Amino acid sequence: MTTRASSSLVRGPAVSAAVTAGLLLALALLKPGLETGFLADELALPLLRIMVFVGIGLIVGEVMEAAGWTRYLAWLAGPLFRFARLGPRCSAAFTSAFFSGVTANAMLMNAYSQGTISRQQLFLTNFINQLPAFFLHLPTTVFIVLPLTGQAGAVYLLLVFAAVMLRTAAFAIYGRLRLPAAGQAASSDPGEWNHPGHKSLVDIFDQVRRRLPKRYLKIGQFVLPIYIGVCLLNVLGFFEALRGWLSGTAASAVLPVESLSMVVVAFLADYTSGFATAGALLGNGVLTVKQGVLALILGNVLAFPLRALRHQLPRYLGVFNPGMGAQILFAGQSLRVLSLLLVVCLYYILA
Repeated sequence: MTTRASSSLVRGPAVSAAVTAGLLLALALLKPGLETGFLADELALPLLRIMVFVGIGLIVGEVMEAAGWTRYLAWLAGPLFRFARLGPRCSAAFTSAFFSGVTANAMLMNAYSQGTISRQQLFLTNFINQLPAFFLHLPTTVFIVLPLTGQAGAVYLLLVFAAVMLRTAAFAIYGRLRLPAAGQAASSDPGEWNHPGHKSLVDIFDQVRRRLPKRYLKIGQFVLPIYIGVCLLNVLGFFEALRGWLSGTAASAVLPVESLSMVVVAFLADYTSGFATAGALLGNGVLTVKQGVLALILGNVLAFPLRALRHQLPRYLGVFNPGMGAQILFAGQSLRVLSLLLVVCLYYILA
């Protein structure tokens, strides 16, 4: 068993390194004239930023697990998670998601690996964690959206929040109806968790030291090739061609042609430019407030595939196993898109 695990630890990074080297070689051969500044801004710095934040999130999660603080975090969201029959470990991950999504996902995977939560509990909690993720990014989003798009941006944020709350309620009710009551009753008291009362700093450091490198390496072996692969597709014009296709098909029956430039920019995941373009269109009377809201939501929906592929997929494949990570990401984001479309349809009919 140990030999197999050791072989896996070597094989995974080796395959990742080979794929990464091949992608870098393809990038150099297919686009030999790329400037150093482009590679730094579009590849090196974003990758460094992702890996730094992933590392911080994993350290925080490991320290919380080792010190037993998750018991106390679970208490904060206890009522919701008792109603949904998800239990205190899922509740602790939910509370942690207000600070770091990577930390929350690592806690869920720890609990699942130890057999203390089920696969259904893991999936549902990850979906519910879209609520703390909304609040985690809200301060930055508000100071971008409102100054640039005014009333339309405010309505857009309210609709996104309504979609998050709709999903959260639906997931909680689903858990209440489908999960067995015994599943959460068995570990409903945080005091019953198998944590020592108090661990010394030496013990905590030792546990983090033993577990962190393996997890960080696992995430890195997915982040590097996927991010470089996306950069290669971008350089080769794949997303530009997709943008052109979308501009000829997306929502032209509802939105004027002039607004599609904003939708395209949002699709490319450059949100600041997307909102700035929307603000200009609104300010010049090209879009009404209602059309601006619809365009912003549509841009949000169209941005999902690229954003998920570039930023979320590597982390999900690394924290969870590849099959489970892809399933969680696809299912969660599909439900997110469906809820956004439902909310915006109701807005379009009622407003």
